Amino acid sequence: MKKAAVVLAGCGVYDGAEIHEAVLTMLALDQRDVEMTIFAPDIEQMHVVNHLDGSEMAEKRNVLVEAARIARGNIKDLAQGKGEDFDAIFFPGGFGVAKNLCNLAVKGADCEIDPEVLRFIQEGLKNRKALGFACIAPAMLAKAAASINISLNLTIGNDKNTAATIEVMGSKHYNCPTESCIVDIENRVVTTPAYMTGQRISEVWTGIQKMVLEVLKLI
Repeated sequence: MKKAAVVLAGCGVYDGAEIHEAVLTMLALDQRDVEMTIFAPDIEQMHVVNHLDGSEMAEKRNVLVEAARIARGNIKDLAQGKGEDFDAIFFPGGFGVAKNLCNLAVKGADCEIDPEVLRFIQEGLKNRKALGFACIAPAMLAKAAASINISLNLTIGNDKNTAATIEVMGSKHYNCPTESCIVDIENRVVTTPAYMTGQRISEVWTGIQKMVLEVLKLI
């Protein structure tokens, strides 16, 4: 049985993992009998957002504890995981990727990635595991790849500013519709825009399902 790691950035599009993207990734893997291990780093969120009105809330939350909501409690601290132990690694999107897993939302191309997240991605790249990244997560992947002198072919959809940031970090961006994905065969990386461009969950499902299928082909 193929083994995949799914790494979450919390729970909720504005301050954590995008829930639809996370669940659809897990569904696509489960439908293909892939054994999943869900991870999140045991760190504090950048901030907490009220998803009803978009306001910032005066409280603190933990990324691992919040991500456990999506995983139904079946989740591990990313510090316990090793990228080389899996056939494939997936990172759904959500603003938590750019706020919690790294600080891309604040520093752009000069962003820093959480040490455990960076280690895990580097292990995947160095061991030539198949990688699937959705939404804004490919921008973080570009930074991680640059840290070990790897240039990737990626997409986050068609946002010009984020695409420019990816290219500044050393990877090549390709515009891509929601329902499709970009496959970097040489580096064994597949990326899809998801809600960076998607308006409907059905569009996002089509793109994520394609991403998962292409990743599994690379194993």
